[in-house]
Amino acid sequence: MPANITAAQFVKKLKAHRSAAELKKIQRYFKSGEGEYGEGDEFIGVRMGQVFELAKEFIEMPLSEIEKLLESPIHEVRAGGLSIMGKQARSKKTSDERRKELFDLYMRRHDRVNNWDLVDLGALYVVGIYLVDKPRNILYKLARSTNIWERRTAIVGTGHFIRQGDVADTFKIAELLLKDEEDLIHKATGWMLRAAGGSDRQQLLKFLDKHAATMPRTLLRYSIEHLDKDQREHYLSMKKAR
Repeated sequence: MPANITAAQFVKKLKAHRSAAELKKIQRYFKSGEGEYGEGDEFIGVRMGQVFELAKEFIEMPLSEIEKLLESPIHEVRAGGLSIMGKQARSKKTSDERRKELFDLYMRRHDRVNNWDLVDLGALYVVGIYLVDKPRNILYKLARSTNIWERRTAIVGTGHFIRQGDVADTFKIAELLLKDEEDLIHKATGWMLRAAGGSDRQQLLKFLDKHAATMPRTLLRYSIEHLDKDQREHYLSMKKAR
């Protein structure tokens, strides 16, 4: 990777796109200042679409410079760093060694991945692509973590497996997260179950037959979105009947 692509260059270009109007939108969207999620985050008001476009421009950023982005208190800067990591992980030019380095950086600096969007940028590709042909014990460890974002990584990290037709870990980890108290875990788990159902509908129906009555409502609704109307009503009625 070229050594002359720096975090400072990225931040300078990113700040050129800041907008007061966008800042207000972002603060409402991420509940900034309420202390619920992403506590301590600083937003500067750059559209995520612009962040991702800039990440394409900086896709060859060295790992040491990416880590500098992750260290930033600015949410959009960290989002840029994770977007670069995801794009590198997906690139056909990226070596297996490099994918391991990206995975190791994500795991080592998980403390800087402190909101749902940051997890989703990194876990789906950086984690999922690296682990696709490897043991997945780390995901089960994360699923049992006291940290909400590590638990979200555990389930979202199975997303790339689903795309390969491998849904076993999605259902196993979803089962571990069924009693989670966080709505953002319910949404992520439901999202992954819905995706897994697109690959193996019978496995999803089997899972729902067993758990629909006791699943958190948000998780259930997300997981049944792609079922037909009668099936959705059936599983919702199981929840109501309990």
